[in-house]
Amino acid sequence: MVGIGILVSNNCLCHMNNHPPLLLSIPGNIIGSGIFVSPKGVMENASSVGLALIVWIVTGIITAIGALCYAELGVTIPKSGGDYSYVKDIFGGLAGFLRLWIAVLVIYPTNQAVIALTFSNYVLQPLFPTCFPPENGLRLLAAVCLLLLTWVNCSSVRWATRVQDIFTAGKLLALALIIIMGIVQICKGEYYWLEPAHAFDPFQEYDVGLIALAFLQGSFAYGGWNFLNYVTEELVDPYVNLPRAIFISIPLVTFVYVFANIAYVTAMSPQELLASNAVAVTFGEKLLGVMSWIMPISVALSTFGGVNGSLFTSSRLFFAGAREGHLPSLLAMIHVKRCTPIPALLFTCLSTLLMLCTSDMYTLINYVGFINYLFYGVTVAGQIVLRIKAPDMHRPIRISLVWPVIYLLFWAFLLIFSLYSEPIVCGLGMAIMLTGVPVYFLGVYWDNKPECFNSFVGKSIKNNFVFTINWNFLQMNSTLFNLCCFY
Repeated sequence: MVGIGILVSNNCLCHMNNHPPLLLSIPGNIIGSGIFVSPKGVMENASSVGLALIVWIVTGIITAIGALCYAELGVTIPKSGGDYSYVKDIFGGLAGFLRLWIAVLVIYPTNQAVIALTFSNYVLQPLFPTCFPPENGLRLLAAVCLLLLTWVNCSSVRWATRVQDIFTAGKLLALALIIIMGIVQICKGEYYWLEPAHAFDPFQEYDVGLIALAFLQGSFAYGGWNFLNYVTEELVDPYVNLPRAIFISIPLVTFVYVFANIAYVTAMSPQELLASNAVAVTFGEKLLGVMSWIMPISVALSTFGGVNGSLFTSSRLFFAGAREGHLPSLLAMIHVKRCTPIPALLFTCLSTLLMLCTSDMYTLINYVGFINYLFYGVTVAGQIVLRIKAPDMHRPIRISLVWPVIYLLFWAFLLIFSLYSEPIVCGLGMAIMLTGVPVYFLGVYWDNKPECFNSFVGKSIKNNFVFTINWNFLQMNSTLFNLCCFY
């Protein structure tokens, strides 16, 4: 790799400390595709407008509690890598490796694929007003978005954070427009589905398993709340800035999400919302008339920033994992001059491109949501374990243990009933996680490997890396050919 020549450099990480916009990136990293995709999934599983709104509010509260727990861990164990670093230090190498393993194979590739597909869906939907956009077109545009933003993140940390800040402002303006239009609708008396008699009128029978899936769909929209825990070493004064960012960002995002969903149901019935694959576009067509083009453009800006934020975060996690010896040392390398983790970014991009083989976003959300919550709970449980194991450890932030207990009770409810409702999807995620156990013992725990073993693994990684690049290139060309034939 030309221009990549040094392993972990503390000097380069210090350069990132000169970027205070990192503090402003939590809302930008949370507000991505979720608020434009999840309303349909939440409504479908909650079975009524009223319960759907309760799901959004409760998810915001639980997210805030989780963020407080992570804030204590973030300043107690001030390492970049987020929950991976905390789980590894508290429960040992195997637990940390499994967190990293499932993040590499499932969480980040799936999350980024969903956001990129949402971006392409909102860009292409206005071009196909009477039908859904072609799947090949969606995948191709999503791939172009990923490749462009990977290039931006490889080029400069400053560029990446500026893209995040610019698109955060754009998406907040778009959501402000939705909320304002909703308030106008309420003032006109268009609040039929907000009246208690109608809000809790179910269009299907309530089911506790489906309600758990509604929370999973809602939690996807709040994904990214632990963004700054992945770059703790790059923050200026994390003891002050980390809790401040949480106290400002989570309530802001919860307010925006709840009122955006209220706005949606002032213009659409639950049936109309469920029939739409682009909720904001349908909302704009109903209320904005000739100016309805504003919505798809605004959502595209929002999701574009969401992909950027996810790439930024995930590459730092892989970087931290490689630095600890849990991933190939190549991923711990950074550019000599640009101080960006280029190999980690390229790996993240390639693994996400592989996820574009499907466009069923709601199954992907359940898939990634279950695994995410599994390790959120393990991490929060680690906070309690650390209090017991090291009660005198210096903690600049110290919260009541009532909060992690509340979080873990909700966590247990969510995982048990999600597994009950979607045993195949959730079980597959757990099975993939467990495949990391032999990999850990063979690749990490076993120190004195024979030279022939190391040589074989090195050649396999090199060949697979080249094959992956060529395979993705062939897939993209095939998609482009099929799309041209379609038109």
